[in-house]
This record gives sequence, structure tokens and C-alpha cells, in this order.
Amino acid sequence: MNGLYWSGFTRQFVNQTTGIQNLDANALLAQRCALPPLDEQRRIAGFLDAETTRIDALFSSQCQARQLLLQRREAGVFNAVTGGGTTDDVPSKLVWASSLPATWQSVKLGHFARMGSGHTPSRSRPEWWVDCSIPWITTGEVSQVRDDRREILTETRERISEIGLANSAAELHPKGTVVLCRTASAGYSAVMGRDMATSQDFVTWSCGPELDPFFLLWCLRAMRSDLLGRLAMGSTHKTIYVPDLQMLRIPLPPLPEQCLIVESVRAANSAIDDTIDAIDRQLTLLAERRQALITAAVTGQIDVTTARGVSP
Repeated sequence: MNGLYWSGFTRQFVNQTTGIQNLDANALLAQRCALPPLDEQRRIAGFLDAETTRIDALFSSQCQARQLLLQRREAGVFNAVTGGGTTDDVPSKLVWASSLPATWQSVKLGHFARMGSGHTPSRSRPEWWVDCSIPWITTGEVSQVRDDRREILTETRERISEIGLANSAAELHPKGTVVLCRTASAGYSAVMGRDMATSQDFVTWSCGPELDPFFLLWCLRAMRSDLLGRLAMGSTHKTIYVPDLQMLRIPLPPLPEQCLIVESVRAANSAIDDTIDAIDRQLTLLAERRQALITAAVTGQIDVTTARGVSP
């Protein structure tokens, strides 16, 4: 098989293509390609069937391992913030956790953190959108915390101005404030790494002296499925309404224990995340290997009669 001819055909095909809408169909149909004898076509097809099946099986097993790790991570966070595994558990008043250690409280969040929200300064007042310097959290920032790895937000896509802040219901929240998205990408949360404002898509909690903001953060992440399943409304875009959030209850261990729990969550997650990252690299290599093997086989770059067992 003339591999160089095939490569030339591939290059011409790519040159004719600048996106699906710009593909020149006539030019594509006019291209010529090398066609090996039928028995060789069958050998190539048989080789690729066997090798891609092996790669796909390994890819699938790695994906399953990745999913199990994510489930283990989620379960670990839940167990940590609810004291799972202790021998002195008692029934809790939480709807999302059946029991808590006897030494912990089950409290209304609003009694230990001041709840706030945000706003968007009027877009019809362009003078309010000049000299914008205040970081302003919008739903665009959810992408930073969607995988629950990042805890702190410091940078935002948009900012608002001092005059915009003064002439709207937006508030400047202090560093350490916990934010929760309640619309569109509902349920995702973070801690402010500096003084920031938010849009109306978020609620905020400024914690009092008995509640660590990072412990609250991991509680909110642990209860996300409950927030979305029980409280979120809407068929297309889920929304969690403020009155429901005002009624949230959380577990409350003593403050030193909260800090220890946060550190244990970070350590456990770090180990799992490192393994997930290794799997992701392996998945990328497998996908690249699969495509390279197909290209090499159909362009005659490898002799399939002697290449059995080539897969990684």
C-alpha cells in the first residue's frame, strides 16, 4: 500500500476542510485514494477489530475505575462532615443525614452565619460600568469549582464599579464569605478569597465565630444532591429559592474539630485526585494510540501480518 499517497490524500482533505460548513464536497469527491487488494483490506480490518477491541476494553475499565474514585471521593466528604463511622451516633434533625455523633449539634445555618445575596447594577446606566474594579461573582465562575477541587475564588470574569455597587442591591462581601449558586448551575459553592460582590444568582453566608467557612463549604458540597433533588425547582434550569435556603440545617461539631475535618477532607481528596489525574492521562494516551493505530494500518505504515499484539 502506498502510504505516501494516502498521506497526500489526507493532507488534501484537511486543506479542503475549514469546518463542517465549509467542506468542499465536490473537491472531496474528486480525490483519489489508494485501494489495497480485497484480501489485504480484510487483514487490516481484522487486525483493527482485534486491536481496537483490546484498547476499548482497557479504556472502559479505566473509566469505571475513575467513576468509582469519584464516588469514593463524594462518600468520603459526606462521611467526614457528618461524622460517619463513629460509635456514638444519634438520630439527627438533618433531612440529608440520618445520624450525627452525639457530641455534635444539628443547627439552623442562619443562626451561625449571616445570609446575603447579590445583584446586577442596571445595564441601562453605562456610567455605572466604568472603572470597574470590584470582583463580581456570576454563573461564569461555576466552571472553576464544578469538579469540587478548588475551594477559593479570587478572580472573576466580570467586575462592577464602586458607583454601580452603591446604586444597586449588590453587597461587598468580606473575604471568607461562602457563596452558593442557586440558579442555572445550581448547587455549586466556593469561598471568597478576597472582598467580592455577587450577582443575584448566588446566596452568601458570612460565618460567625463558631462556624469555619471551609467546613460550611464542604457541608454544602456534601448536601448538593439533596439541594438539587429536594429543593431545586424547574424543568430546564434548576433554581433553589431563597426561602428554602433560609431553612437549611447543618451539622456543627466544635470549631477545632471542624478544622480537623476540613484538613482530613483535603488530604483524602488530594490522594484521590492524583489517581484520577493519572487515569485521565492514561485515557488520553489510549485515545491517541487508538487513532494512531488506525491511521498507521489503513495508510500502510505498519504491516498488519507482523504487528499482532501491538496494543499497549
